[in-house]
Amino acid sequence: MKHAVVLGASGGIGYALTMELAKRGVKVTAFARDREKLNRLFTTNAQITISSGDALNEANLYDVIESEAIVFHALNFPYEEWHNTQMNVIQKIIKVAEEKRAKVVLADNIYAYGKQRNPVPENRVKQPIAKKGEIRLQMEQELLKSKVPVIIAHLPDLFGPHATNTLLHETLKGAIKGKKANYIGRADLVREFLYTSDGAEQMIDLAMKDNRFNQNWNIPGQLIKGDDLFKHIKEVTNTEKGFRVVSKAMIQFLGLFNSQMRELVEMMYLNETPVHLDGTKIGSELKSITHTSFKEGLMETVKSMKAIEENR
Repeated sequence: MKHAVVLGASGGIGYALTMELAKRGVKVTAFARDREKLNRLFTTNAQITISSGDALNEANLYDVIESEAIVFHALNFPYEEWHNTQMNVIQKIIKVAEEKRAKVVLADNIYAYGKQRNPVPENRVKQPIAKKGEIRLQMEQELLKSKVPVIIAHLPDLFGPHATNTLLHETLKGAIKGKKANYIGRADLVREFLYTSDGAEQMIDLAMKDNRFNQNWNIPGQLIKGDDLFKHIKEVTNTEKGFRVVSKAMIQFLGLFNSQMRELVEMMYLNETPVHLDGTKIGSELKSITHTSFKEGLMETVKSMKAIEENR
């Protein structure tokens, strides 16, 4: 891999991908809208070139994607914008990637799998039960039917430095501020969380060989009950205020006043019947996969959040 482009480099998984690529000596272009934020994150790393722009602008994509590059799609949009943005961006990426003979690695989520009661393998028929799951499935299908070599990487709930659009970020934010911390979903259920750096390492490992493209890959995290997660969070934040379990009914009520909460309601099934990823396929392919401990990952996440707050 000589050159990589990370679209959405200022987000959680995008930041982790950019840093891991640079660590491996890959020439990487970090692309996002906010140039000031890109400068804060990457300007001291000689392996990283900063490029600000709008992925909805085809000309911006054409300028940033070099010939035969590997494009890591880690872009995120507010839920309420998904209908107008997600497929639009995918189609533009495909058009530019085909012309530039580039490859694409999509940092996907678990929405397309729908509701599952057992660990889900990649070959399970996808039956999304929410509009956002249908959109994610359309994105995947559009990429796989194109002429572009593509990896679809399914990731569970994330946490890590700069991963602000996540469930755990909301919980940690309250704990750090010394407030009662919100936790969305039942605390007695086992959930799956992936530290962003671990996910980035596996995505990049997959992208190193051509025969891994044009496939779906699950990248599992680690399983933990909410109650056990609370113990780790207490330890790394020293919070004494405890935790507030947020139910679907509470989200519905908040949705009366907040558009983001309204959009979250349809995804609450994941907090009541969590989807767990089967990692047999990637485990067989990559052989040695290590996971950062919850304590270490949470410590790094909290450290990053505090640094950002101090620099405001």
